[in-house]
Amino acid sequence: MMRFKGGNRIELLRSGVEYFPALEDAIHHAQFDIYIQTYIYEADTIGVRVGNALISAVKRGVRAHVLIDGFGSKTLSTEYIETLRAAGVDIMFYRPKISPWTFKKNRLRRLHQKVTVVDSQIALVGGINIIDDANTPNQVPPRIDYAVRIEGPLLPTIASNVHKLWQRLAWMHFRVKHAYAHRPSIHRSHVAGSISAAYVIRDNILHRRDIETAYLNAIRHAKSEIIIANAYFVPGIRFRRALMSAAQRGVQVKLLLQGRKEYFLMFAVHAFYGSFLKSGIEIYEYHKSFMHSKVAVIDQEWSTVGSSNIDPFSLFLAREANIIIRDQTFSAHLRTDIIKNIEDGAIHITKQNWQNASIAIRFVSWFAYSAVRFFLGLIGYPKA
Repeated sequence: MMRFKGGNRIELLRSGVEYFPALEDAIHHAQFDIYIQTYIYEADTIGVRVGNALISAVKRGVRAHVLIDGFGSKTLSTEYIETLRAAGVDIMFYRPKISPWTFKKNRLRRLHQKVTVVDSQIALVGGINIIDDANTPNQVPPRIDYAVRIEGPLLPTIASNVHKLWQRLAWMHFRVKHAYAHRPSIHRSHVAGSISAAYVIRDNILHRRDIETAYLNAIRHAKSEIIIANAYFVPGIRFRRALMSAAQRGVQVKLLLQGRKEYFLMFAVHAFYGSFLKSGIEIYEYHKSFMHSKVAVIDQEWSTVGSSNIDPFSLFLAREANIIIRDQTFSAHLRTDIIKNIEDGAIHITKQNWQNASIAIRFVSWFAYSAVRFFLGLIGYPKA
């Protein structure tokens, strides 16, 4: 169940240029413990900087815990991992087995959320992995991506979720029972904030559809405008119907999608272009650089920033975490940035554009969509 808590201070962080200084600052000021969850950790310039900050924190008595996905961080060298461990940084892998010869549903359930909690007082939540924005082969940096820095009453909810996952995995890895660093009560009651927000996760037990439900509820109650910027956008039928219904009742719906296709299955989104455009939905493809965004703004007062794409992987399989925000000022700030990305680096896909698309493009899109449906049927989840 989504529970909003008021009185938070939330800062929007745009791409690595704003996110990594905030992450390093939080680590440098840690007094007791640090928890980092990330899908990708690369030992590039940024990864080494973050690692050095963690090592410095450990030297002054802070406990540092890093949870990394086994598939997303499969290229992280053993040597670098051992360097961090030798310095006292506690590292665990989420589902380290990634054998391509074993096709099992649980191997596809990855840790895709990007959450950092420091001293249970500061959290960073979003879609940004620990990888340099300049580390984008065949792309023009920086990546377009977002996160938020949070202080306030929402912290206990976020911290509890992060701590419990670490404890459960530590038990599964047959580790000695995890103990928290002893700390005095340091709740920052003086943190002055006015933002109402909720922490929404997706897992495979109690919160299987929480993020999708939050989106659908907001879309169905939208009155004037829906703006979604999402890198991997292959929505299911309920999501598609909700968007088209909103557009048909007069809501302006704008989709900013990744124009540079990394994976074949990303072409599946093209299968929906015809029906979306017919319903009055505006579609923009971002081509200027690599867009990794997972954000939305509705009626300029509801917004979300997080790790969840709108695709089968995020909505049916992966562990994800989003912040849902009800605040006009924050939502307006995020909306302005999305609109700027549309104006500066996106191509508007019109009905005429799509009608003139080659037969080959249409064939590839429907073939990719059919592959998505087959994949979902194979793993036993509702089809898109």
